[in-house]
Amino acid sequence: MKALQISDTKKLEVIELPAPQPAAGEVLLRINYVGFCGSDLNTFRGRNSMALKPVIPGHEISATIEAVGSDVPVAFSKGQTVTVDPYTACGNCPSCRRRRFNACQHNETLGVQRHGAMREFMSVPWQKVIPAEGIEPQDIALIEPMSVGFHAVDRAQVTDSDTVLVIGCGMIGVGAIVRASLRGATVIAMDLDDEKLALARELGASGTVNSGKEDVHEALSQLTNGCGPDVVVEAVGSIVTYQTAINEVAFTGRVVCIGYAPADVNLTTKFFVQKELDIRGSRNALPDDFRAVIRYLRRGDCPTDRLISGIVAPEDAARAMADWDAAPGKVFRILVKF
Repeated sequence: MKALQISDTKKLEVIELPAPQPAAGEVLLRINYVGFCGSDLNTFRGRNSMALKPVIPGHEISATIEAVGSDVPVAFSKGQTVTVDPYTACGNCPSCRRRRFNACQHNETLGVQRHGAMREFMSVPWQKVIPAEGIEPQDIALIEPMSVGFHAVDRAQVTDSDTVLVIGCGMIGVGAIVRASLRGATVIAMDLDDEKLALARELGASGTVNSGKEDVHEALSQLTNGCGPDVVVEAVGSIVTYQTAINEVAFTGRVVCIGYAPADVNLTTKFFVQKELDIRGSRNALPDDFRAVIRYLRRGDCPTDRLISGIVAPEDAARAMADWDAAPGKVFRILVKF
């Protein structure tokens, strides 16, 4: 079968592998579409220290069940369209004992620590398969990245009385904007790109800030009557955006961090105490977050065509990745069609 492999820095190639067969308790999937994630881009750039080398990337998965092994529940059958929970959980670490499996201390994500889904077929435990009928196959590949943003909003315990600032309007930020809006919050989106900010308004943001053109503090003061946002979701992973989150969040507010900053960040730590802040990390997503995204996409009013920047064949994936590397700010998601 055909597969994609990042074999070295800036080297993505098509390889041939034997087709798998489902073992007991496994489901064989025919892969339809897989999205390239920011972690895949960092692996391609040689900046992802957690990734296997070489590695088959891909954990944003749209698939159809091809066959089931023994000991698989009858709820799973050939022909179902599904996605996959791509994270592992050891079951024994502190996170797992608290049933926060998304943050397992020993997690291995498909396409990073384990070979991923950029291949024609793969076999996975049935417990990782999430039915996604009623959604277009290419849109199913958007479920995982959106679920990460959904999870961050859940971590922030957002309600309809909150004003939520989402910093970064990529796919994960988009997920946070959507879920905060669905919960009735007032949402402010911040980004450097006016096109992304316009899309954020379509998805539920009532206010936007272009941090490359506007005075961020002044703009947020005007949008929040001088109070600052109750919740800030950091979905970029830069030194500046981490500092902005702490500086601009309201007194007694909540900051939820998704992005990995490339270096240690100097923060105004007096705000931790003066503002009595809740500062929380948000990692991956839980199956309930996946199901919440699926319910949202089934409504049919998400402009998914605007979130898919391109669909390419495996043979064209290397060029698409190189183009994304050259202009990362202009891409939401590139999908590979198998």
